[in-house]
Amino acid sequence: MTSFSIDRATYSVGEAALDLMVLEKAQFPDLFQGHQVVREGSLNNDTLAQNGFEGSTSERFSDAGRVTGVMRELGPTSNMSMSDGFDFMAASVVHLFDSPESVHSWMHDIFLKDFEDRVGESIGQGHQLVSVTRLEPQGFFDEAVGLRVLQGGVDGLISSTVVDFRVGRLLGVVFIGAVGAHERLDQVQQLGQTLEKRMVSVVLGSS
Repeated sequence: MTSFSIDRATYSVGEAALDLMVLEKAQFPDLFQGHQVVREGSLNNDTLAQNGFEGSTSERFSDAGRVTGVMRELGPTSNMSMSDGFDFMAASVVHLFDSPESVHSWMHDIFLKDFEDRVGESIGQGHQLVSVTRLEPQGFFDEAVGLRVLQGGVDGLISSTVVDFRVGRLLGVVFIGAVGAHERLDQVQQLGQTLEKRMVSVVLGSS
């Protein structure tokens, strides 16, 4: 299966198929099976803008070619200790765009750029974006980019390792959040590859 044929096949994918792509809780690593689902479901441009950086608008996202998305996020239960090194959250997201080119542009001009441009700024909920480090994810079928994001607040540092990868006009996103200054690239790559396989399986079943 070539990149071109995958690209073409993703044009047969409708919004309803995104629900089949985003990972179920059981497909997350064993480490997260004791966590709970804290957010899941549709992620339209309005919702994404409301939860994004200050100044984000649904118009900006739709102009960038984003149609919609679906997500599932796992978080800690009340009896879990938020100690240094604890992986407190994990998520998988699938975004649908109007073209593979729009996915590429989003990865570089919105995902990477927005984070890098806001280092040192307040990002809400009493947190400041302390640093952003580019990562080089491996093992994906097509283009993939990654960041390790460090933010600080009254409770100390938390870090997120995020990988974005392209499957035709679909964008897969996976991330793991940890207490303290840590990187989880290996684990996030594995999570991303699990999501990528599921996305491709649904795409090929839809085409």
